Amino acid sequence: MAARSSWKGFLRLSLVSVPVKAYTAAASGGGEIHLNQLHAECHSRIQYKKTCPLHGEVKADEIVSGFEYSKGQYVIVDTDELDKLRTEDDKAIKVNAFISPETLDPVYQSGKTYYLVPDGPVGQRPYAVLHQAMVEENRQAVAQIVMHGKEQTVLLRPMERLLAMSILNYEHQIAKPAAFEEEVPQVEASPEELKLAKTLINVTTPEQFDFSIYKDLYTEKLTKLIEAKIAGQEIVAPPVHEQPQIINLMEALRASVANAQQKEPATAKPAKKMAPSKGKETRARKRKTS
Repeated sequence: MAARSSWKGFLRLSLVSVPVKAYTAAASGGGEIHLNQLHAECHSRIQYKKTCPLHGEVKADEIVSGFEYSKGQYVIVDTDELDKLRTEDDKAIKVNAFISPETLDPVYQSGKTYYLVPDGPVGQRPYAVLHQAMVEENRQAVAQIVMHGKEQTVLLRPMERLLAMSILNYEHQIAKPAAFEEEVPQVEASPEELKLAKTLINVTTPEQFDFSIYKDLYTEKLTKLIEAKIAGQEIVAPPVHEQPQIINLMEALRASVANAQQKEPATAKPAKKMAPSKGKETRARKRKTS
């Protein structure tokens, strides 16, 4: 079954309007295991029913939205009425500014990301032109959109052949680092400590980073636990591998570097030096022969 778009409208840059659809980037389900709440005595599932004090339990299609303007007094707001409030501007992703990727700190990203795609053939060429221009100029865009009933500020960035749209937190929603700086006193690192720390960083920097190697190991273990309990097997905790506690920072750094160097062939390789361009090679040969 084809994925259902979360939003439809226009990507608007000055007088250019690109019809687009937004799909959530989060995969449905995501392989998560959800545990249900049960009554400890009989193992019956705990139910959460929506009830009306006058008529008892009500169905989902019998529920409407309303605003309490005074105690016990509500005005009903229909979803069709909410749609009528959306102007043409509300149905657009309005690009306000283009920025370099390092301009906006990742702390502002809320974690909700959508993929934008052209909505029909008419949007394909302007979408492709804008995407290619952003890639070649190494730019991202800050824009505004009305989504989920409120004004959102978003970051648009090229991601492979798509444009990704990430919801941003506003300035007032982010705690500033200065609020916690008292807990991080100024400490001067010794040259030896700094050298070992840099060595540890370099030796654990892979030539190419592959995020797909990271798995949800807890869910895998939880799945095996559930399967074992269904099969009636006894659950045995794995043995704990205790590591010698290292108090001294220098000792801990040296041991960490040694461990990382042992794993280096499989996990982390030093970055290769870039081969000189043909132009540089030609100039080098000319200098040798002259």
